[in-house]
Amino acid sequence: MIIYVETNFLMSIAKGQDSQAQLLQNPPSSLRIVVPSICFVESLTTLEKEEKYNLDFLRNLDIQINQAERDNSSNARLLLSHLEQSRTSFLQRSNEVKERFDVAFNRLINTSEMITLSKDIFQLTLNRAMFEKHIIDRIILECIIFHAGLHPNENKVFLSSNSKEFGRREVLEILRDREIQYFNKIQNFLGWLQFQSN
Repeated sequence: MIIYVETNFLMSIAKGQDSQAQLLQNPPSSLRIVVPSICFVESLTTLEKEEKYNLDFLRNLDIQINQAERDNSSNARLLLSHLEQSRTSFLQRSNEVKERFDVAFNRLINTSEMITLSKDIFQLTLNRAMFEKHIIDRIILECIIFHAGLHPNENKVFLSSNSKEFGRREVLEILRDREIQYFNKIQNFLGWLQFQSN
C-alpha cells in the first residue's frame, strides 16, 4: 500500500501535534511512504519562518521583561517572574520542536520514497486551475496524482491534516478518480487500515 504524506505530516511530528504520526515513521514493509520532494523543501522553509517568528516573540518578550524589571511595584515583580518563566519554557519547547523536526526529517528522507518534480508534473500544475493562492499545494497534489497514475494496481492513501485545501470537494473527486483514499487524521487512517486487515 502506498501512503502519500505532505509537509503537514512532518510538521505535526515536529510540533508534537499528532502522536499517531510517530507510528508511520517506521512503517511495516507492506506500507510504502511516498513524499513529493517539494514537501521537504517546504518543511525546511516553514521551520525557518517559525524560527523567525520565535525570535520576534522573544524580542518582544525581552522588551516586556526589561520594562517589568524597571518597575518596582509588586505586580511588576510578579509579572517579571512569569515572563522569565515563560521565556525559559518557550525556549525549551522551541528546542524540542527543532530536535523532533531533525529526527523526523532525517528518518523520513531515509525511509520514504520521493516523488521528484519533473517537467510533466509542472505542466499538469499549470493546466489545472486549482489552489490559485497555494501553488505549493497544487504542485503537491499533482505530484501525488502523477505518481498514483504510475501505480494503478496498488492501494493508495493520502494523509494530510490540511483539509482546508486537500479536503475540498473538487480535490476529493480528483483523488477518488485516481483511487486514492483521503484521510485528514492519522487515527482515522489507522482505524481504516485495521478494518481492512480484518
